Amino acid sequence: MAQNITIGTAPDSWGVWFADDPKQTPWQRFLDEVAEAGYKTIELGPYGYLPTDPSQLADELAARDLNVCAGTVFTAFHRGIDGSANAWEEAWEPARKVAELTAAMGGEHIVVIPAMWRDDVTGQALEPGVLEAEGWDSLAKGHDRLGKILQEEFGLKQQFHSHADSHVCGQSDIEKFLEVTDPQFTTLCLDTGHAEYGGASSVDLIRRFPERIGYLHLKQINPDILATVREKDMTWAAANLAGVMCEPPSGLPDLNEVLQEVEKLGRPIFGIVEQDMYPVADFSVPLPIATRTRNYLHSCVSRTHV
Repeated sequence: MAQNITIGTAPDSWGVWFADDPKQTPWQRFLDEVAEAGYKTIELGPYGYLPTDPSQLADELAARDLNVCAGTVFTAFHRGIDGSANAWEEAWEPARKVAELTAAMGGEHIVVIPAMWRDDVTGQALEPGVLEAEGWDSLAKGHDRLGKILQEEFGLKQQFHSHADSHVCGQSDIEKFLEVTDPQFTTLCLDTGHAEYGGASSVDLIRRFPERIGYLHLKQINPDILATVREKDMTWAAANLAGVMCEPPSGLPDLNEVLQEVEKLGRPIFGIVEQDMYPVADFSVPLPIATRTRNYLHSCVSRTHV
């Protein structure tokens, strides 16, 4: 039977959000433990966390029998991609570096995360939480432009990642984004945790937009903590610290159901475990969680592999 879902992991599952932070698992330990947990495939994480010299990184990966599937970049195209408010210029140089390293490592994808509309610490609104027509237009044009360049210059596919506290968070936001973007250049990194956080249904999105599902981030939400987050209007960072992301299979959505729907797509796809764990007070915590999660996901469907 063909194996079409490759289960991998990311630095995020070891508590890594930044290129350099003492509260994060050291990169050598991350790579060692990824291999120990049984994974073969990883994302790069924030640029600069893993070595950025292609030769060094290739040697480190080969020593542990690991490969790279994707890099990650951040954008704010809704703020305008022309003239004085040129979010394109701000995004492109970092994106170029990530794309070069990802391609050099044999990766296939770039996960693209949009800017959040409120301050993660203070909760202050930095801009309106709902986009007007002009913002949607800039958002769509920016991502289609980025996706085209990534394909033509680097052979990479753009996977847009809806995100908590961004303008593309809930079900209607995701549907609108898919409506205004070109499927040739922009497909979806369906993050099951962030979708659930925003009230979107991962299974419904897979069923209704099968051709737009290009990549998966697999994680779950604690529904009880999410209820508190909504009641208190907590920021994404505060929600994360409160433990809104939880270890599968104890939360939502049902990843067994999600993976069974993905199986029906009948084509290769990466399913990357990305449990937000920053900051990690004890570096011994991530490895057993990562191992249990991998074993659980492999028990869900018949066609997953490492």
